[in-house]
Amino acid sequence: MAWEYSEKTRQIFMDAVHGKPGTHLGEVENADGFGEHGSIVCGDALRFTFRVQRHASDPLQDVITEARYLTFGCTSAIAASEALCTLIEQGHFTPIGALQITNQEIVKFLGGLPAQKIHCSVMGAEALEAAVFNWAQKRGVDLAQNGVHLKDKGEDEGRIVCKCFSMTEPYIRRKIKELNLRTIAEITGAIKAGGACGSCHHAPGGLQDLLDEVWGRKPSTEAVPAPAAASATDAPLSPIQIYKKIEKTIDEFIRPALHHDGGDLEVVDVKDNIVYCRLSGACVGCPGANATLKLMVERTLKDKVDANLKVIAV
Repeated sequence: MAWEYSEKTRQIFMDAVHGKPGTHLGEVENADGFGEHGSIVCGDALRFTFRVQRHASDPLQDVITEARYLTFGCTSAIAASEALCTLIEQGHFTPIGALQITNQEIVKFLGGLPAQKIHCSVMGAEALEAAVFNWAQKRGVDLAQNGVHLKDKGEDEGRIVCKCFSMTEPYIRRKIKELNLRTIAEITGAIKAGGACGSCHHAPGGLQDLLDEVWGRKPSTEAVPAPAAASATDAPLSPIQIYKKIEKTIDEFIRPALHHDGGDLEVVDVKDNIVYCRLSGACVGCPGANATLKLMVERTLKDKVDANLKVIAV
């Protein structure tokens, strides 16, 4: 399944990757602001840099004159990064003023994005925050004293809730509040947490528990059955049993996540502990394809089937 992007999104993407004059793919040398966000695990990562025209006496009046990005990701990630840079430059924003740009404004600028790609606009805003934090440190600006409180990386460290995408409880909790996320599906659409194996959805301390805590809902009284632990006396699985378990795990946990991003997966062969796989659909040619296989598919199979399994692309 190919995503239905707006004509404006497609054109912005094509102009960017072909280096059309006026586009922003690249990096500002000796940047006044530098920030990164994202993870190669989920196929999206962004480096954002900007240059300012420095005010002679008041750094709060610095104005961003040039913004650039390096994006490892899909069509929407590149287009959203372009939109962010264009909005900043056209708006003649100060670094603090640029923080007013929301992911909703980015989506509107692009003429809309598929719901499953909204996380790409969120990623740009996160990278911008990191770059503004960096600028403030260089210019001696106390952001908190000026009514701005940004989260540095240390504040988002903590217990890992979504192991597939290495997302922590503080980060997920923060994004639930900032983006007014009310359901697990909304969390996955906005930041991708819970979009792979799904085991964090209803686990103790998982996504539903965080939603309940943030919005004051009562936890459901309906028990969610825990996966049965394997008995130490269980007999080793035969090759055909392992193959069937691999297929079942892919169907239940991996394929839905790939379908979420327009892709799919085919198991070509299984020999010993090697699973030979082929990605298809939107995953073909995606910069994050290898990371998807190794860090999402392989990790899920290790967790659900056998810790000794390895995934090889064919």
